[in-house]
Amino acid sequence: MPDDSLMPDGPDMDGDPAMSGELARSIDPVTSPSDDIPSIAVSSSTAKKSKRTREPTLVGDFVELTKPRIVTMILVTTVASAWIGMAAPTGVSLSLSAWLVLLIGTGLVAGSAGAANQVWERWIDPLMPRTASRPLASRRMLPATGIAFTAILGLLGTALLAWQFGAAPAWVGVATWVVYVLIYTPMKTRTAWNTTVGAIAGAMPVFMGYTAAGGLMTDLAGWMLFGVLVCWQYPHFMAIAWLCRQQYAEAGFKMTTTVDPSGRSAAWQSIVGAIALAVCGVILCLAPAGELILSAASFTTSLLVVVASWPLLKAALRFARQPDDLRARKMMRWSLVVLPAVLLVMTLRMIGL
Repeated sequence: MPDDSLMPDGPDMDGDPAMSGELARSIDPVTSPSDDIPSIAVSSSTAKKSKRTREPTLVGDFVELTKPRIVTMILVTTVASAWIGMAAPTGVSLSLSAWLVLLIGTGLVAGSAGAANQVWERWIDPLMPRTASRPLASRRMLPATGIAFTAILGLLGTALLAWQFGAAPAWVGVATWVVYVLIYTPMKTRTAWNTTVGAIAGAMPVFMGYTAAGGLMTDLAGWMLFGVLVCWQYPHFMAIAWLCRQQYAEAGFKMTTTVDPSGRSAAWQSIVGAIALAVCGVILCLAPAGELILSAASFTTSLLVVVASWPLLKAALRFARQPDDLRARKMMRWSLVVLPAVLLVMTLRMIGL
């Protein structure tokens, strides 16, 4: 998942939904007492924020290492995919304890991947203002500590999933980690195709929730859910890639917006992604169990998917007409609204609406 996207680093899938306020943030300079200017009054809130910036804690650094925004988004999609999995023909109901294990295990695996990504990119992150203050990039944390933390989270999360749900969710977690860390991460400095690989990695965790609830890897519903997540990451991450294009270029990342600074390629990929997202949602609504069902419920939920997806497509079309920061930011914000709306409709259809 591209950094700033699902898990991904997203869609630097990093990839973080709900981070629009931080996209262009620069690292505040840290001043010593001798640099203070008495004539300038500093509000208490500003002072507290500055203090937090100057005095990071070890616990806070470990949390930051996991890319918590991406983990949160992954957990949201895990909940939706598990609900959909329970409604599959082979689905099973999850107890409260099983839900807790699923969320903790998935969160640990996702956090491990985020930490491994920062270990890998500790030499590149200092080149971008929005990542320069990360624990490893700023050298507040030793690489060995980051590696150990990554290993502990990954092994514990995989073990929990295997213990509670069997091999399928655990293997999906391992595969997600491998694609995200060992394939997507090094691709970011080599080719703009990294976005596609990141989108796949960002969508793979849906099968952790889906199979944990009894769904099969061969089910159409699971693959349509996977398709929605893959397609969604294009408009979401292209918006971020546009807003951060200068930082990406200076750090040496090969993103669509650095390879094609005009924004045309990012725009058409966003449009195709938004359309394909709606198509995947409609297919699930028309064939929730794998066979076409023409009914009032299927037509109603299909229409709701189209309505829910339209704002994102409209934002992508406007960005295509005039690529600029304002339209890119609107596209990113709409992506954060459209995804949960479409997932909600898909879930309602699967549980019997």
